[in-house]
Amino acid sequence: MEQKVHIFDTTLRDGEQVPGCKLNTKEKLTLALKLEELGVDIIEAGFPISSPGDFESVSQISRIIKNATVCGLTRAVQKDIEVAAEALKYAVRPRIHTGIGTSDFHIKAKFNATQDEILARAIQAVKWARNFTDDVEFFAEDAGRTDDQYLARVVEAVIKAGATVVNIPDTTGYCLPHQYGAKIAYLMNNVPNVDKAILACHCHNDLGLATANSISGAINGARQIECTINGLGERAGNTSLEEVVMVIQQHKHLGLFTNIKTQMLNPLSREVSETMRVPVQPNKAIVGANAFSHSSGIHQDGFLKNAQTYEIISPDQVGADGSKIVLTARSGRSALAYRFQKIGYDFNRDDIDALYQQFLIVADGQKEVLEPDLIEMAKVHLSANVTA
Repeated sequence: MEQKVHIFDTTLRDGEQVPGCKLNTKEKLTLALKLEELGVDIIEAGFPISSPGDFESVSQISRIIKNATVCGLTRAVQKDIEVAAEALKYAVRPRIHTGIGTSDFHIKAKFNATQDEILARAIQAVKWARNFTDDVEFFAEDAGRTDDQYLARVVEAVIKAGATVVNIPDTTGYCLPHQYGAKIAYLMNNVPNVDKAILACHCHNDLGLATANSISGAINGARQIECTINGLGERAGNTSLEEVVMVIQQHKHLGLFTNIKTQMLNPLSREVSETMRVPVQPNKAIVGANAFSHSSGIHQDGFLKNAQTYEIISPDQVGADGSKIVLTARSGRSALAYRFQKIGYDFNRDDIDALYQQFLIVADGQKEVLEPDLIEMAKVHLSANVTA
């Protein structure tokens, strides 16, 4: 039986931490409604104590979201938690997300504390949050570099204190997929009360491994993935929502599923890109402009015979405009014939052979041969044949 992976979207919180991406309340509300329509399970709406604007955004989002859980981030500080609770008081399904660093780097350098002191603060934070809501998520910041035995102690203690979700962040994007998966597996096998909570993956992309780590975590028992549209986030970004969702959909043998409406992925990617003023790289998986473009002659020939030779996802699955045959000097005759046919010219093989020589001359002089170039070539060819 398939098991659900809850999708926790933090575009409006972690994604907004990208320099220059600050959203106003109106923009946050618009995107929050789109995220709910997309089918995300949890929307992390902001960090309420960080600014009056963020408090207002979380409060307003709490009022309008009816189906998804609305989450507010806090530090393991009583005032943070009280402010978050106030911002979330109108939410149908409120969640307080609190936590503290658990790696030696954080315990010693950041807090100048001991493991036992951090453990006590973690327990206290969860108890404070439980005064306001039954849905409390605890994050063990820098869990990726935290000793597994100590991390298991923390996870057991915060679940006992009332945490319903425990977030195991690879905050610095340090882990390799097998290491992160092994960490989740260790917790699943060594925390006695782990069945009382959901383990969550929150992976960063500093080494380009956020998606791989999150999937490895899910394979090993995590049932929540924290991610952002377009992989936006601090430094090199967060796990990309569209990537993990499509990995899970493509690899059905994993026995996992999400509630995401995948046809909305490309339109929402574009809207987030425009609203947050961050272009999507053309070669970005799933939502990049070139994700369904074919320019190599070998690829084009195979694709035109059967799309599945070079596409494991069809564009309509993810709301993309469609596959594109891009004409360059690497393109072959079959691609050229296809593009001529698309604009109304049904040339035979001899015509294409003759046109192909002219095409190569044009293609060598520019990066891409466009429709006006094709029309001009067709006119010259037809005119020459009439004259002959």
